[in-house]
Amino acid sequence: MATLDSNDNRIARSPIVEPSKPRLLGILGPGLVTGASDDDPSGIATYSQVGAQFAYGATWTLLFSYPLMVAIQIISGRLGRTTGRGVAGNLRKFYSNWLVLPCVGVLLIANIINIGADIGAMGDAAKLIIGGPSLIYVAAFGFACAALQIFMEYKQYVRILKWLSLALLAYVATLFVVKIDWTALGIGFFVPRIEFSGKFLTAIVAIFGTTISPYLFFWQASQEVEDLKEKPERDPLRDAPEQAADANQRINLDTIAGMGVSNFIALSIMVTAAATLHAHNITDINSSADAAKALAPVAGKFAEILFVIGIVGTGLLAVPVLAGSAAYGLGEAFRWPTGLARKPQDAKAFYMTIAVATLVGAALNFSGINPIDALFWSAVINGVVAVPIMVVMMIMAASEQVMGEHTIGIWLKVFGWLSTSAMTACAIGMGVTLFIK
Repeated sequence: MATLDSNDNRIARSPIVEPSKPRLLGILGPGLVTGASDDDPSGIATYSQVGAQFAYGATWTLLFSYPLMVAIQIISGRLGRTTGRGVAGNLRKFYSNWLVLPCVGVLLIANIINIGADIGAMGDAAKLIIGGPSLIYVAAFGFACAALQIFMEYKQYVRILKWLSLALLAYVATLFVVKIDWTALGIGFFVPRIEFSGKFLTAIVAIFGTTISPYLFFWQASQEVEDLKEKPERDPLRDAPEQAADANQRINLDTIAGMGVSNFIALSIMVTAAATLHAHNITDINSSADAAKALAPVAGKFAEILFVIGIVGTGLLAVPVLAGSAAYGLGEAFRWPTGLARKPQDAKAFYMTIAVATLVGAALNFSGINPIDALFWSAVINGVVAVPIMVVMMIMAASEQVMGEHTIGIWLKVFGWLSTSAMTACAIGMGVTLFIK
């Protein structure tokens, strides 16, 4: 039997926001999983590379990006909770197909490339510790990620995603086995420094492209909708305005905490790379597995093992989010039955999208395509498609036609548009880096 909350008994039996003690653990759900999945193996490679190349000099970007990331993810969550539809569902309802289908199409392509890079990194990481051919691990991870989403009961699956977020603690643990220049870190974190060079500009663009990605918008909004489906007595806020105060407070706390975890882990990775790799003039890092391998001689085997645990754990968390967000977007665009709470036979196209996206991504590792080049183009695609999606999300979140009386307030508008402007600058920066390189 559900435990009743003093303000809203509808929160208590949510499969995502389950009652637990302390209560904060029950609040954490879509925002935590979304934030944790942002630190995927591809993101780990980016942060490691930036730390190795620029030491503590680019850590300020995480302080700057945090409020922007929080704002756009809160807006995503509220869009789903208020309307009962995900991002693509709202795009389809209020805008024409010429906008919806290209956005969802490029999201699918970018996510598949990202899945391939993440699974490849997981395979390389497993090889470092266990040995043997990395492609065997690639195949195993690909099938495991697809099977978990398709065949596991939704409530159990959500619990697994929450527990997998603990893998991020491996990167916090590495901070205790490396020697950090705290003065240099303080200056780098609180005093923004910009180098007008191709490498530094590329690094800044990569950081923002990693922390603010379209798949995160689609996932968090869709998980709020998923929660509504699992809790029939819990209605979209447009139809149940009395639920708004508690619902919005939960989304705010969940997202602030989830994005905080995401950025703190990113900072931990960057600091670890700065304190070890940069300090030993190791700057040529092309993947998260490269970073783990390079740690062993300078920080010890224990640091390497912790790094590998984090790569595999975050990969197992991020790959389903990437595949799931693509399936939600595609399903809503084509009006398919969607939702991880549905049985596979009741949402065949939705689950088929998850399986195909995961397995095609894994198969890219067998194709001979350079994963670093593929990841770069995935970042370019994500950066470009993020801008129009964010613009339309901001317009919808401020529209009474879409949100009813639950339009976003002034602070979310300010930081949401700042986030959109930052991603526009990143998209322009990505174009510039193509010529600078």
